[in-house]
Amino acid sequence: MSSTHGTQHGAGARLVRRIAGVVAAVAVSLAVAPGIASAKPVSPSDQQISQAQQDQTAAEATVGQITGELATAQAGLDDARARSAIALDEAQGKQADYEAAQGAAATATAAAHQADDDLARARTAIAGFARESYMQGTTDPGIKALTTSDGPAQMLERAALLDAAGAHRTDVVVETTSAQQRATAAKTAADTALTRAADLKEQAEHALAAASALEADARQQAADVQGRTAQAQQELQSAREQLLGLQGARKAAEDYDRAQQAAQAAAAKAAADRAAAEQAAAQKTSRSTGQSTVKVEKISSGGSAAPSAGAASGSAVETAIAAGKRYIGTIYSWGGGSLTGPSVGWGVDAGVIGFDCSGLTRYAYGRAGISIPRNSSAQYRALPKVSRADLQRGDLVFWATDTSNPSTIHHVAIYLGDGQILEAPESGKTIRVTAMRWGGYLGAVRPSA
Repeated sequence: MSSTHGTQHGAGARLVRRIAGVVAAVAVSLAVAPGIASAKPVSPSDQQISQAQQDQTAAEATVGQITGELATAQAGLDDARARSAIALDEAQGKQADYEAAQGAAATATAAAHQADDDLARARTAIAGFARESYMQGTTDPGIKALTTSDGPAQMLERAALLDAAGAHRTDVVVETTSAQQRATAAKTAADTALTRAADLKEQAEHALAAASALEADARQQAADVQGRTAQAQQELQSAREQLLGLQGARKAAEDYDRAQQAAQAAAAKAAADRAAAEQAAAQKTSRSTGQSTVKVEKISSGGSAAPSAGAASGSAVETAIAAGKRYIGTIYSWGGGSLTGPSVGWGVDAGVIGFDCSGLTRYAYGRAGISIPRNSSAQYRALPKVSRADLQRGDLVFWATDTSNPSTIHHVAIYLGDGQILEAPESGKTIRVTAMRWGGYLGAVRPSA
C-alpha cells in the first residue's frame, strides 16, 4: 500500500474514532420517555455533517482508485497463472519426450551389449584358429593331413573334409569383421540416444524450473491481491460507517426534539383540561358532562403468503465423468495426477497430492479406457474438434490467452452439459463443478468420438 493510501486510511481511522464518540454520547442520552427525556442528545453540527460527507467522498475516491488497481493486479495475476499453466504444459511435454528417449537409449544400449557379446565370440573363434595353426606348425594343416593319408580313398575323404573346414575358417574371419562393424554402429547409436536423452532431461528440468518460478510468482500475486482486496473492503466499510454514524446521530437528535415537542403539547393540553374542570366545579352547575370514548382500532396488517466430432460414446462419457466427480473436493496440485489417481505435484507443489487440470481429464478418460495425452495443448491437438454449437456432455473445453493460437492454451475442463463444467481450477482451490466460462474460450474436443 502506498504512503498516500496509508495517510488516507489513518485519516479515516481518526474520523471513525471521532464518530464513535459522538454516537456513544447519543446512545447514552437517548432514553426518551412519553414525558420529558433525561438528557438531550448532542446533534452534530452542519459543519460536522459536511466534513463527514467530504470524508465519505474522499474514501469513495480512494476505494475507487484501489478497485482500479486491483482490477489491474487481477489481470496481471490471471496472465501469470495462464503463463504458468502453459509453462507446466511444455514441461510435461518435455518430460514425455525425455521418457521416450530413455526407452530408445535403453534399447540401443542393449543392442550394443549384444553386439559386444557377438564380437567377443567371433574373436574367440579367431584365437582358436590361430592357436591350432601354431600347434600344427602351419596355417594350412590340410597339407599334412593329405600327405599322411593311407591311400587314395582316404586322401579323397580328407580332402573333402578339409575343404569344408577351410570354408568354415573363412566364415569365422568374415563374421568377426561383421561383428566388429555391428558393435561399433551399436555403440554409436547408444551414445547418440543417451546424449539425446540427457539433453531432453536437461530441457525438461529447465522448463520445470521456469514453470515453477512463474507459478510461485502467480501465487505471490494472488496473495497480494487478496491482501489489498481485504484492505479496500475495510476502507469502504469505514467510509460508510463514518457518514452513517453522523447521520444517525443527527436523526437521533431530531427524533428527540420531536418527542419533546409532542410531550410539551400533551402537557399543555392536560393543563388546559385541568383548568377547565376546575372552572366547571367552581360554578357548581348541574350540568352533566358526557364522556367521549376513544376507540382504538387495531390495524392488522394482512398479507398473502408467498406463493408456495462424431457421436460420443455415452457409456465412456458417463464413466469418465463419474471417475472425475469422485475426486470433487480434492486439492489442486500443480503437475499432479496420474492414470491411477491423484499424485504428488511438481516444483512449488512438491509434496501436494492431487490433480492439475489436464491430469484430471487424462485420468477420467483413462478410467473409461480412452488414452489421451498428458498435457492440455497436446489433448487439444490430438483429439477430434467440436464446434461450440455442437458441445455435448463429456467434451473437453479449453481456454487460452490468445483464442486464435492453441499454443497459448492454459486450462482444460470436462463439459457436463446445461452450462456446467468439472475442473481442477488452480492453486489453492479444489476440484469442483461450476458454471461454464466463455471468456478466453478457445474450443473443444471429443475424446469418446
